[in-house]
Amino acid sequence: MNTIFALASGRGRAGVAVVRLSGPAALDILTALTNKALPKLRYAAVREIYALDKSFLIDEALVLTFKGPNSFTGEDVVELHLHGGPAIVEALFNQLVKIPKVRSAEPGEFTRRAFEHGKLDLTEAEGIGDLVNAETHAQHQQALRQMRGALGTLYNGWREALIHSLAHLEADIDFPDEDMPSGVAEAIRPKIKGLRNEIEVHLADGSRGEKIREGLDVVILGSPNVGKSSLLNKLAKKEAAIVTDQAGTTRDIVEVHLDLAGYPVTIADTAGLREADDIVEQEGIRRARERALSADIRIFMTEADQISLDDTEFSDLVDDRSYHLVNKLDLSENALRVDPEDRQFFLSVKTEEGLDAFLQRLEQDVVDRLDVSGAPSLTRVRHRQALEDCTEALSRFDNAPDPELAAEDVRLAARALGRITGRVDVEDVLDVVFGDFCIGK
Repeated sequence: MNTIFALASGRGRAGVAVVRLSGPAALDILTALTNKALPKLRYAAVREIYALDKSFLIDEALVLTFKGPNSFTGEDVVELHLHGGPAIVEALFNQLVKIPKVRSAEPGEFTRRAFEHGKLDLTEAEGIGDLVNAETHAQHQQALRQMRGALGTLYNGWREALIHSLAHLEADIDFPDEDMPSGVAEAIRPKIKGLRNEIEVHLADGSRGEKIREGLDVVILGSPNVGKSSLLNKLAKKEAAIVTDQAGTTRDIVEVHLDLAGYPVTIADTAGLREADDIVEQEGIRRARERALSADIRIFMTEADQISLDDTEFSDLVDDRSYHLVNKLDLSENALRVDPEDRQFFLSVKTEEGLDAFLQRLEQDVVDRLDVSGAPSLTRVRHRQALEDCTEALSRFDNAPDPELAAEDVRLAARALGRITGRVDVEDVLDVVFGDFCIGK
């Protein structure tokens, strides 16, 4: 196996650049670069790093060594904490590539080796990736829980329960003449049903975990010149969209990514909804309606003299996910005489009157939808697909016409769960069979 290396810290100038090596030659490489004995494992030591032919000094660095399997990758690992100049890192890399069976690491290869050596499962590996990319508090907390095994523990627990049930079913099928407890197969059915219900509840989470990773989608809709782009700019706290008095200024979707109450949100400004002759504006309106259909939250805006969404160009899109903002309060007092309905707010984006009340409600809505304090949520489409395959197999189990097909459905369900964590091993079934029943005594 090759020994791999890569810059583990960010590229560019920095106070410190961390270079990581992993593989069978990692410790020997450190000896060759320093011409000194290895430091004590897991203890930092200062070493001068030289070119392989000792013709020049590369840097004075802090070095750490980890002996496999007690390392992140499960292999021998070396970390070099160099000064963060690009020339230093390049000089080191130029030396490393001269060594046989030593190469630059592929993206994610350190984590992949950790998985291959059983240091973590696939959900934990995904959690590491999410943690590195987290931009909000909620993303950080969700990724941290996943990296620490919350999802893997849940799915492995379900899988082990299925394997245990499968072992009993197969024992009943394969060893009918042995001294087996009676009614084994029937005793399994309520356990399988209860497990299926647990998984279905887990699936019915409103895609919370996925939305925390990707961001809740909020779209602003309304007729031209009602203040949609101005609202977007206020929320973004920058001039993200062009604002003019000319109708049809916004023709394509303009997005900004925000952190609302610690949760990721994507706000989209759309073309004004109206009858249009211009082909470009027509396409913008089509895209606006298409985006609205898939949005998690819709914000409809009207001017202060129109306090109802009935008979508007977008009345068919209004539902219980929608907010109605009656804007330009500064230009009309008529709206003040009307009591607002639920999820309706009278405000002026220009003067910011009433804007705080709406933002507080929107933030609370986001928190309620994406709360991370409960049970861990699935975070990827592949998790959802595997869990759906699992519940489909367990549903077939209920109506299986014979014991062999019922056992096969449980096996397929367990395999679907194993795909999520990357732990698929049929030998687990045999371990439980012979451990529980002492077959062949």
